[in-house]
Amino acid sequence: MYYGYGLGYGYYFDPTYILIIIAAVLALLAQLRVQFTFSKYSKVASSRGLTGAMVAEQILRSEGIYDVGVAHVSGSLTDHYDPRTKMVNLSDSVYNMSSIAAVAVAAHECGHAIQHNRGYVPLSLRSAIVPFANIGSKASWIFIILGVLLSWNQTLITVGILMFSLAVLFQIVTLPVEFNASARALRILKSNGMLVDRENSKARSVLTAAALTYVASAASAILQLLRLIILFGGNNRDDR
Repeated sequence: MYYGYGLGYGYYFDPTYILIIIAAVLALLAQLRVQFTFSKYSKVASSRGLTGAMVAEQILRSEGIYDVGVAHVSGSLTDHYDPRTKMVNLSDSVYNMSSIAAVAVAAHECGHAIQHNRGYVPLSLRSAIVPFANIGSKASWIFIILGVLLSWNQTLITVGILMFSLAVLFQIVTLPVEFNASARALRILKSNGMLVDRENSKARSVLTAAALTYVASAASAILQLLRLIILFGGNNRDDR
């Protein structure tokens, strides 16, 4: 038990807050890096002059994929591939832009479309996990709080922790999906000559920075799960 000053009330310092701080710092650093890198190479025009939309169309056709469309979505860094509608959605800073960053991001999203077309197992697994991960991330705290309120009911708390684990599993499975999409993108950009040699390393920098955000998200989720296990995973309540 630690005691503070101020109004004279005692307080307990929870050392697991350190895990939350680490997770927050990792997420912040990753986000700052991707924003800096994307902004830097958004100002560098690609030599071929191809826009993100043009790159996406060419990649899909070169891979023999004709049932996937390319659409424009609003926002910044909101680019994504939707396997349900089979659409490569490109943001304002990518769709009509011919920067190295735009080309790299467009190619990356096409990488996901290629994964879907080829039946890439980690992508299929991630898609299958999505609904359970969404439910688990939202409902986990309900079970944990109920467990604490109901005389520290360990069964409810354990169910809550297991449900949160589904969200963690989603973050972990996302890693090979994102790294593979980037690897496919870089390989295609080089083989199809959509970027000149000196630009390929810059495209790699953009995609590496983006990948680090997923690494940070996975690490943060694991740290949060670890904190839940430390705080609530025991069989006995820690009376304070």
